[in-house]
Amino acid sequence: MTGPRVVSVLAAGTPGLRRVRRPDDDDGPAFELAYVRIGPRTGTPTVVIPGGPGLGSVLPYRGLRRRAARRGLDLIMVEHRGVGLSRTDLAGRDLPVSAMRVAAVADDIAAVLDREGVESAVLAGSSYGSYVASCVGARHPGRVAGMLLDSALQSAADIGLERQAVRSLFWEADTAIAADVRRLHAAGVDERRLLDVVRAAYELGGPGLLGPLLRERLRGQRGPAWRVLDAYASRDDSIAHVPGVYEFDLAGVIGFRELGYGAPADGLPLDPALTYAPIAHLFPAFESEPVDLRREAARFTWPVVLLSGTRDLRTPPGIAERVAELAPDAALVRIENGHSALETHPEALLGALAALTAGRHRQLPGRAAELDGLPRRGMVARLPELLGLLLRAEGTVARR
Repeated sequence: MTGPRVVSVLAAGTPGLRRVRRPDDDDGPAFELAYVRIGPRTGTPTVVIPGGPGLGSVLPYRGLRRRAARRGLDLIMVEHRGVGLSRTDLAGRDLPVSAMRVAAVADDIAAVLDREGVESAVLAGSSYGSYVASCVGARHPGRVAGMLLDSALQSAADIGLERQAVRSLFWEADTAIAADVRRLHAAGVDERRLLDVVRAAYELGGPGLLGPLLRERLRGQRGPAWRVLDAYASRDDSIAHVPGVYEFDLAGVIGFRELGYGAPADGLPLDPALTYAPIAHLFPAFESEPVDLRREAARFTWPVVLLSGTRDLRTPPGIAERVAELAPDAALVRIENGHSALETHPEALLGALAALTAGRHRQLPGRAAELDGLPRRGMVARLPELLGLLLRAEGTVARR
């Protein structure tokens, strides 16, 4: 059974599942774009856009949609072109690489709003999804009633902020954690995997998770916790493809061609550019960004909420701070979190969305602790707890 067929079977019976025909154009053939709408109908729904590119919208977020509906949110999620139920053309062939453009993804969202008879919506994008949301604002400003940018992604040039954030913590700092990272680097641990695992551990659980992980690794143990984080964070020379859940093999073209995922390494330690280096040869080279979001953010006339994790090393807080300064009506909300609240603290994102849709976004910076304290639900949100259990088990075995 092919990937698209598997996804269709798994998605059968999904509440609120709909499709809209996208016409052929110079970049690709006609195809059926899938989307889900759930919750009480309102005149101004919320569109949630996951990260990636490559994350599915229909299968992975069923729990999130149920909780959003209980909160009274009218929620739309659009299956990204080239992913899951939106992967193939009308003849069942994969969409071509030429069809993978951010502008086209933004236009897909506008087409869904047209299909639903919606004049404007609140857009909530996480990481890459925040870039898509911002592009909808640039291309279709009349369709945006409000915007939540979770772990805001703005420009390929921001890799400089990533490098600074990573190196200041793990290479230049006078801390036990930085010293341990330098020791592992000197011992010959693969630099790319070291970076990926250390960054992921810090984002997920902070020093409390990362410290014990590094100590175990220094004792020569590449235990279960390290292996889980390696599988979670690292990109090997094969491309991840979990049908309907994560299909980077096709949608990832956008990351390399338009967002600079294949940035050249600068030759210094712990370079974030190393993460995607093993698969860069499989994708098109960087051409240009589709829009200048620094310029566009200053033109956003709607309320903007910037949800920024204090431990986010992939879209560091400096990016959200910059957008908050540019956008005329912005609220910067700093939560004790890593990258992508949608994945790691979805209840905080839903809480912020509820305030935004109710017109109370300006109160959110003062409610950060309240958002932090909401239950952490979802598989990734519970990952730090699992990793802590694995580390304690490893420590017990090592002492025997």
